[in-house]
Amino acid sequence: MQPDSSVSCAPGLMAAPSVAGSTLLTAQVHAKLSERLFVAAVWLAAALVAASFLWIVADIAFHGFAKLSWSFLTEAPRSSGRKGGISTILVSTLLILAVTVAVAVPLGVGVAVWLSEFSRRSSRTARVINIALDVLAGIPSIVFGLFGNAFFCVFLGLGFSIVSGGLTLACMALPILIRATESGLSAVPHDWRQGAAALGLSKAAALWHVLLPAAAPAITAGLLLGIGRAVAETAALVFTSGYVDRMPESLMDSGRSLAVHIYDLSMNVSGGDQAAYASALVLIGLLIVINAVAIQLSNRFMKSRIQPA
Repeated sequence: MQPDSSVSCAPGLMAAPSVAGSTLLTAQVHAKLSERLFVAAVWLAAALVAASFLWIVADIAFHGFAKLSWSFLTEAPRSSGRKGGISTILVSTLLILAVTVAVAVPLGVGVAVWLSEFSRRSSRTARVINIALDVLAGIPSIVFGLFGNAFFCVFLGLGFSIVSGGLTLACMALPILIRATESGLSAVPHDWRQGAAALGLSKAAALWHVLLPAAAPAITAGLLLGIGRAVAETAALVFTSGYVDRMPESLMDSGRSLAVHIYDLSMNVSGGDQAAYASALVLIGLLIVINAVAIQLSNRFMKSRIQPA
């Protein structure tokens, strides 16, 4: 009498699904654990960045808030900045930023449009411009300051002036603005361009009504990054716009920016630490206001172009 083979094979047949199910369960547990660790790492990174920002702002506010007042914003500095306010410094800073934005935005957007819409990426000119942008983005600010002094102040005869400082900062902001604008334009689907052409729009009309509004968030981000770098510069402005803290009468006058004023109070003026902290607090507030205004203008431009009233 032969043994029943089905009975002898039953344990093996039962073990195979059991092993497979255990392996699958282990893989699912590892996947869930990995996902939770990844999410925790992302949240930790975001929390560290937010905590660093809050720590810096809290420290500056703690040391400088007592000095902050309406008279501090409206009075001229006295006694090398120990007394008085920063009214002339604020005016000089805003004028320098106005020159920077007026020069950087048209040039930056124009170059980005050419790179994205009118040139071939493989062309020699486009490659040279891209390499130049990468190099310019990594050049230290002191080099820009020396260049601005040699070219704008001496060669062009502008001297130590707000114009020289603004033009130098525009050179610094251009690489960031161009790269951000080009990325925003490149991210617009090609179907949008084909749709605009099918509707009979010229390339200029398509840019103004379709592509630039779609890339407005990227343009705004690049502009804000450029302004953030420009408004915080000291070395570039010491060699171009100068150190004078009086009220500028024109763009050809020398003017001291907030960043240079903070540096001077911290490093060269005995007893100027509290005024330096208060000036830093004003600088942070100015950046927040500029960011809010730029984002609001960008949103309005995008809505008015894409969805006209």
